[in-house]
Amino acid sequence: MDVNKTLVTSELGEKTYHWLVTGCAGFIGSNLVETLLGLGQKVTGLDNFSTGFQYNLDQAAAAVGEENWKNFTFIEGDIRQADVCATACQGQDFVLHQAALGSVPRSVADPLITNENNITGFLNMLVGAKDAKVKRFVYAASSSTYGDHPGLPKQEDTIGNPLSPYAVTKYVNELYANVFATTYGFKPIGLRYFNVFGKRQDPYGGYAAVMPLWFSSMIKGEKVYINGDGETSRDFCYIDNCVQANLRACLVTDEAAAGQVYNVAYGQRTTLKELFYLIRDRVAKRYGRIAEIEPVYRDFRPGDVRHSLADISKAQTLLGYKPKFSVTEGLDLAANWYMDNLKTE
Repeated sequence: MDVNKTLVTSELGEKTYHWLVTGCAGFIGSNLVETLLGLGQKVTGLDNFSTGFQYNLDQAAAAVGEENWKNFTFIEGDIRQADVCATACQGQDFVLHQAALGSVPRSVADPLITNENNITGFLNMLVGAKDAKVKRFVYAASSSTYGDHPGLPKQEDTIGNPLSPYAVTKYVNELYANVFATTYGFKPIGLRYFNVFGKRQDPYGGYAAVMPLWFSSMIKGEKVYINGDGETSRDFCYIDNCVQANLRACLVTDEAAAGQVYNVAYGQRTTLKELFYLIRDRVAKRYGRIAEIEPVYRDFRPGDVRHSLADISKAQTLLGYKPKFSVTEGLDLAANWYMDNLKTE
């Protein structure tokens, strides 16, 4: 049985809840939709397709089967519109708020639209969920909140100064969540994601994450660029770990766990140079011609954090979070999806 089904079956029991997933056509959102429907739940998805894709929903539908897909309702709408958020939250037990404009470089290029989506949109969703009296509001926070604080591993109560407009918006989300907890007694749970990767992660946009971008470049025989000296490190988190954390956060019964933020990662640091060779070795099994390629190094990217490593003990203790997949185990699972689904031309 899938690890996420194993870990939440006892909490769900025979119950069927109503779940709202914002950003449902995106990478993380579509994986949440797929898992929840596979667990026999009723799911509403909200997306405006600004960064999500219909084919992500099509893949989720194929994975869960026609009968389970009947339990999915789609709303095409924008979180920047308060009435859309209010309507979507009605009748929901849980809200998994994934909709946002990600990417540090995108926020540097256009801080206004990042602010509109990640702060105004977030506040619209908070108000809608509070007014609808949902059981739990769980939102995608970010490891970028740690900013320039040099300490490793990263612990939730110690952060530095933000290094990008994106990081500012995600920190403001946490501030609003705290205010709603103290002012209204509505206690959201924030999940600080650390470099999530896996199936349906988009490699084609100008702000693609490193893993799908490198898989795509290798498959097409293009140069693979590393920003900096290759020693920059990240705590890469496979998508199934991320999904598990979201479900745990919704279903946790310990009230002490509410109104807090948690690191969501595996708790293992990988340098970009190490990641390059991990990916190259897996791609080379299908495309032998790239077995000897080497990365091309270029300047560091503005706004990027040098090192990132999560302390996940808080999530383990209060949420019962049990990440199963390391970066190598996750890559073993993700590699075939990347190679089967990425364009070769």
